[in-house]
Amino acid sequence: MTTAVVRALGALAHDTAHPHRRTEAPCPSCPAPAVLADRADGTVVRSGPVVAKAHAADTDTAALAARTALASAPALSGILLPPVPQTSVPVVDGRPVTLWPHGEPVDPADPDAAPWEESAVLLARLHRTAPPPALPPMRGPAKAARAVARMCAARPGDPATAPVREAWRRLPAWARDEAPAPPHRSYFICHGDLHLGQLVRHPATHGRWLLIDVDDAGLGDPAWDLARPAAWYAAGLLPAEVWLRFLDAYRAAGGPAVRADGDPWPELDVPARALTVQAAALALAKSAAEGRNPDEVEQTMIDACARIASLPAELAGEHSS
Repeated sequence: MTTAVVRALGALAHDTAHPHRRTEAPCPSCPAPAVLADRADGTVVRSGPVVAKAHAADTDTAALAARTALASAPALSGILLPPVPQTSVPVVDGRPVTLWPHGEPVDPADPDAAPWEESAVLLARLHRTAPPPALPPMRGPAKAARAVARMCAARPGDPATAPVREAWRRLPAWARDEAPAPPHRSYFICHGDLHLGQLVRHPATHGRWLLIDVDDAGLGDPAWDLARPAAWYAAGLLPAEVWLRFLDAYRAAGGPAVRADGDPWPELDVPARALTVQAAALALAKSAAEGRNPDEVEQTMIDACARIASLPAELAGEHSS
């Protein structure tokens, strides 16, 4: 269903792509605006070469401005997709809007061509870049905490949530967004929500991949950006050879999230467990909202939480800091 927000974003994206053609008449050279996402925390509409994104109504606009400026920083050219320049921040239905070039995303139908090594190198370069002043914290732990809260609201008192809640309880306070991260792990630029949907190719980069979506970017533990593929590998969803290709490429590019060789899990364990909980919590929340059982992939992450919850406290890292 086309909403007023979607229509307004489509018009804004179209007018940005055609700054000299501001008219109510349809543009004969442009296809109809395409809705790429429509959620309370992010409605995204494309018109030709421009994508307009309406952020959540409660977005911290100062933090959003800092993150958008980060994507424009010359030091991150070739790493982050820069936004379309704006003289002011548009607002649609009380939601701040940012504008971005459209890029070609990863093809989900061709997993063998997934750019794991390229994403690892981009992350290493991002993590190695000196952070600008006034960059807000990376929002990875906050996203995990929101996922758990969403699960508990969707399934109050449901025993199916018990292993997920127990795996969550065993995480250190900083991974639950209840305390600052250890200082020596807190001063790197992080993407905050790395997955293959956060990469695009843009013609201006001659087909090279770039990272997109800086909504969760900021200062934090760079291991968090490796945590999702690490969690998938640990749960059996990502083949070992793919995980090792990703990890080796990150290390070869000088990424600081893990030691240069040897066992990476001392750095990855807590963030990977947090991302496992986040995935399981979202699976339980979404399946409850849709009146269905978790699918096979979702159940895999729920089962991984059950394994974490069943470990002795010292093996589960319950007292990690």
